[in-house]
Amino acid sequence: MKNLYFACTEIKDGFWKFYSELVRNVTVHSVYERFCETGRFDAFRCDWREGQPNKPHIFWDSDVAKWIEGAACLIEKKRDAGLEEIIDHTAGLIEKNQREDGYFNSYFLTVEPSAIFSRRSDHELYCTGHLIEAAIAYHIATGKDRLLNCMLKNVDYIYRIFVEEQSAGFVTPGHEEIELALLKLYEHTKDQKHLALARFFINSRGNNEKEKNCRSVYAQDDIPVREIREAGGHAVRAGYLYAAMAMLAGIDGDAELKAACSRVFSDIVNSKMSITGGVGSEHTGEAFSYQYDLPNTSVYNETCAAISLALFAGEMQRLEANALYGDTIERVYYNGFLSGLSLSGDKFFYTNPLEIDQKKYNRKGEYQPPSERVKVFQCSCCPPNVVRMLASLPRYMYTIEEDTVYCSQFASAETKLTIGGREARLIQKTNYPTDGKIEFQYYGEPMTLYVRIPGWCTEYKGETENGFVRFRLTNGESAAVDLPMKLHFIEANPNAQDNSGRFAVMRGPLVYCMEGIDNGENLRDITLLESGRIEIREEEGLPAPAIYIDAERREKTAELYRLKSNSRIKFTARLIPYFSICNRGATDLLVWTMVK
Repeated sequence: MKNLYFACTEIKDGFWKFYSELVRNVTVHSVYERFCETGRFDAFRCDWREGQPNKPHIFWDSDVAKWIEGAACLIEKKRDAGLEEIIDHTAGLIEKNQREDGYFNSYFLTVEPSAIFSRRSDHELYCTGHLIEAAIAYHIATGKDRLLNCMLKNVDYIYRIFVEEQSAGFVTPGHEEIELALLKLYEHTKDQKHLALARFFINSRGNNEKEKNCRSVYAQDDIPVREIREAGGHAVRAGYLYAAMAMLAGIDGDAELKAACSRVFSDIVNSKMSITGGVGSEHTGEAFSYQYDLPNTSVYNETCAAISLALFAGEMQRLEANALYGDTIERVYYNGFLSGLSLSGDKFFYTNPLEIDQKKYNRKGEYQPPSERVKVFQCSCCPPNVVRMLASLPRYMYTIEEDTVYCSQFASAETKLTIGGREARLIQKTNYPTDGKIEFQYYGEPMTLYVRIPGWCTEYKGETENGFVRFRLTNGESAAVDLPMKLHFIEANPNAQDNSGRFAVMRGPLVYCMEGIDNGENLRDITLLESGRIEIREEEGLPAPAIYIDAERREKTAELYRLKSNSRIKFTARLIPYFSICNRGATDLLVWTMVK
């Protein structure tokens, strides 16, 4: 199966239309401006000298590359001369400064030319991977091949140095990404060398003599990839590797590699994923922790890690028709990914906590999550990653194989596809996630449509296959599903002890939370009343509804300790979608709350 190319689908209205316009009108420009201010684009001139400001950094090429990829996706949907001019200029700088042998990296060419491919930890191959993906996206969007040709030369050089000569100081990338990029390049060019290089990097990981004394769980190279049994190490690197493994398993029909992917995916979603879809709970190392270690205040949950999980799930849904993968993509997109971007579109979270207590910022020497987004970070990998994901929004909506289409995500959109060798149209209309009614209108040759019934929708009574309901459609026919949008109180596995005795509120795919700005201080003292009044209210400024629930809290007292009291103050608690947290200034936050 293949994920239907994002540009085949045009989002027409609703929740995701808001974000499609936000990334085009605000986010892509804001990130570009910040990257210009910090010298990231100028670094491609390769003319920095000691003593000048904005010294290039080892990962800056990847920041710009992700921005280019996102901008290219926007250009493919609607040509934009301004964005094209920026990309063409940058491609020209790469072409001008690329070595004759094909090598390019703005940092090493400028700052440490004698150290090229000597240190595994320094992101050279990672940067190349993102530049490859940018080049592919821009070539598809515009037909322009300058950047692509530069990267093809670069890949030829990497193949010679790593595979033929084996003269580099290491064998596999310190930060995975190029594996996924090479597989995408193979799909684009059909050049077997690109597939062979991807295989080499994946199969050599944890499986070569040169790196045997520096192997670690952190770098996902403690064991060969086919022996992996659980997710470990740096969460972003891991997610990119797992996505590449799944993609290669599909290309090669590699059952052993697919089994490893299935094991690690199950480990993530069943024991290492926050309810928001965030992964990588450990602050130290930005890493996966042990099973069920899912704290709320100290949780890391990097925005890029959520993106890497979505990429992994997206490749898994190409391998098999299982609604679990669409469920995971949905959980990530509506919660732990979107929380990384402000509603204004120009500020970002690097980490995404599930609980904030402003008073704890007074503690010394203890990690506390930020409570306000910023426009740029010193390590600014997340903002351009958000750009490229939002710019290619419908990338995981449909998966197709011959005359069978799987719908895994929901949005008001019109899709062009090929069924029976002829062009067809599939129109989807919905107000999701505000309500659960989804309608399809089809025009084309006969086809089978499978629609995902989300795992959260326990009230759906129809017959399903692997989480999908089946429709057979011919020209002009329609289909519909109606997913009851009840409020659910979710409890965590008993092993996730940070959430013992507490519940999360969900409605549809959205996780809800309380903020201090609405509900006062001491959010952990609030108890929601399950049998009380519940109101779902659409409000201006929020792309999804707020929820009002009857609640109670203890009376304040001057005493530090007192006898147990049943006296409670009744009030109405306001809950907002988790993705909208911290848009009104610094405030307390709570996802997991008490319920009775």
